[in-house]
Parts: sequence; C-alpha cells; structure tokens
Amino acid sequence: MARNVLYPLYQLGNPQLRIFRTNFFIQLVRPGTAQPEDTVQFRIPMEMTRVDLKNYLERIYSVPVAAVRTRVQHGSNRKRDHRNVRVKKPDYKVAYVQLAHGQTFTFPDLFPESKLNPEGGSVDDRAREQLLEAQQRRESRDPRRGGVPEWFGL
Repeated sequence: MARNVLYPLYQLGNPQLRIFRTNFFIQLVRPGTAQPEDTVQFRIPMEMTRVDLKNYLERIYSVPVAAVRTRVQHGSNRKRDHRNVRVKKPDYKVAYVQLAHGQTFTFPDLFPESKLNPEGGSVDDRAREQLLEAQQRRESRDPRRGGVPEWFGL
C-alpha cells in the first residue's frame, strides 16, 4: 500500500523494524441515489487502486469485501474568480465497495425528526414553547415604568 518508502534492511538476528502505515485517506460518503444495502460509497485519492482499497478495508478495519468498482468524478469548471478566470474544482475518485455475502451497511440516523415524550408532546415542541415564553417575558413592557420607553433611563 505505502509506496516509495525505504525500510531498514533486515539482518538475521535483529528485530523487524517495519511498521506499515498507509499514506491514503478515504472518506465514507452518503450516496446521492439509493444503493443496495451491501454497497458502500467512498471518496478516495486518485492514486489509490481497487486492490489498495480492498486491502485497506480488510486489513485495517477487518471489513470483508466482495468487489470494488471505481470511477473518476470530474470537478466542476463553471465558477469564475474576481478576474473572470475559470476556477476548476479538483477531480476525485469514487469507489463503490460491495460487502461480502450477508454483510449490510446503513447510515446511522444522526438527527432523528423528533422524539415523543411519555406525556404525549415531543421534546422539541416543549423546548420551543419554553423558549418563546422566556422571550415574551423579556420583551414585554415593565408596568412600573408608566409608559416611558426603555431607552430613556431613569
């Protein structure tokens, strides 16, 4: 996986000094279109190959991989800068990893819509009502001022 790395030569009797660390970083991406449950989408560097990605997932994360498909996504070329020169976003590679038989992946729901409270109302609704009540108390006029505006200090 790691390329262009020179390791010290191993001599008989000496301990092995090799530490294998990858020089690739991958991003797990939520797909824009519906994918099968056993397919996961990643954004990977342009230099990374299918075999590199398969070894990366199997050896580092112990994820069984059945197949890897890749494509190159070309960056947008429509924006222009302050000098009216086209600005191109960089290209990137997208990998679709099919997990082994019986393995599935679903994205966790990080922001659920609303949690229902045992009393019947949702937690978000109650918090919103308390916030509105506090704001109305702050904005209501003080009856002790007798019609004098707040900006006029006494």
